[in-house]
Formats: sequence, C-alpha cells, structure tokens
Amino acid sequence: MRELVFAIDYEDGCNAVAETLAAHPEARIRSLSLHATAESLWRVDHATGSPEALAAIEETVRMADYYADCLATDECGATQTTEVLEHTEEALVLYSYWERTPTCISVPHIARDTLGDGLLFETKHRGREYTWRIIHSEDGDVRTFMERLEATLGDCATLEMHRMTAASETPSEAPSLIDGLPAKQREALRAAVNQGYYETPRGIDVAGLAEQLDVPRSTLTYRLRRAEAYVMGQHVDERGVDEPSSAL
Repeated sequence: MRELVFAIDYEDGCNAVAETLAAHPEARIRSLSLHATAESLWRVDHATGSPEALAAIEETVRMADYYADCLATDECGATQTTEVLEHTEEALVLYSYWERTPTCISVPHIARDTLGDGLLFETKHRGREYTWRIIHSEDGDVRTFMERLEATLGDCATLEMHRMTAASETPSEAPSLIDGLPAKQREALRAAVNQGYYETPRGIDVAGLAEQLDVPRSTLTYRLRRAEAYVMGQHVDERGVDEPSSAL
C-alpha cells in the first residue's frame, strides 16, 4: 500500500466552506469517515471552533453546493443531503451524502478512476487549505491522478504535493508516537493539537484549553510539557527514550 498526501489551496471566492473557514481562523474540519462509489459519495465530518464559527460552518454546509467535494464549476444537478448529527458549543458533527450526475466530479471519484478501488481517505480543512491523505495500492497511477485533479481545479485552486510514501498501516491502525504516553498526557496533547494550540497564530491558549478539559492551568501545562518532551525524544533519538512517568 502507498500513502499520498496533498493539499488544495482555494483562491478567494472559489469554495464556500473555505471562505467560511478563512473568516474563522480558529475553526477546523476533519473527516471521521469518507466513502465513494461510482454513483455517490458520503462522509461524516467533525468541526471545532468558536460557537460563532460552528454556526457559520453549519449554515455554509447547508447552503453550499455539494459541500466541499463536488469540483464541478457549474451547477451539476446532484442531489445533496446534509444532516447535523451533533452540535454543541465546542463541536459540530455533520453527515453529508450526494448522488452524482454525469457532470459531477470529486477528489474521491478521480482517485477511484486512477488509483483503483479499496481506497482510504482522510481530510483536514483549515482556512482555504484542504489537505487530503489517500491510502492506495501499489498499482495506482498517481501521476495521472494529480494531472486530472489539477486540470479539474483549474484557476480555482493550487495543488501542492506533500508526500508519497509506503503505508503499511491504515490511518486508524498506524502506530502513534503518543501511544506510550499516560492517558491524561495523551488526552491533553490531542486536545492541544485539535484545538490549534501549536499553530501560528494559536487557535487557543493554555487557559482556554484548561477550561475545556476542566483541569487547573498548572496541571495542563505540566502534562503538555511532559508529553512534548517524550514525543520529541522519541522522534529525535533513534535509540529511544525511557518510558514517561504516569504520575499525572
């Protein structure tokens, strides 16, 4: 199996969801599940951000043509269904489904045509940047996939290749550097990443993150520092490091 990671960077006014996310820099959308057949596409997405951002995302998704997947530049007549599975002050979970017409096209459908069946998709959407991770077989024609995708995007977006590597595990099964962390440190680190704590500018500060996790700020700071030290040690030192303390 092979891993293909690339980003689509939309120009102003070319994608409604990208415009909404650009207006709310703290907001993020990531796919929980994404599947496509020759005739349809369906997906479940998890969005985070401020209450105002989540409300704007929900409104945009309900109003936008075929969510962020149909790349047709004109009305293609597809049937779109969007349902809100969960909407809280901190998160929004969306289910989207659409049936294709002959003029509909999308990243997953181009991938099915050029990379084969049995594909796994993972997406992250921040601002106007829409990042895709695809796991495909060794027989996939990546060059043709990228050429077709770039031609389909036209002047609406730029396409940037991030990496092409061997992938022996699926996205959900791949081992993580944080697997060796104590549960509370792992929870703190994941929350920090998901909420944009490590981005520039920060999507959230320590105080806001501590409030969300319902822990004292000093405790959260300690957990993040221990987790960061462990992950960096694992990444940099090829000989490994000692197992982290489970004190907190």
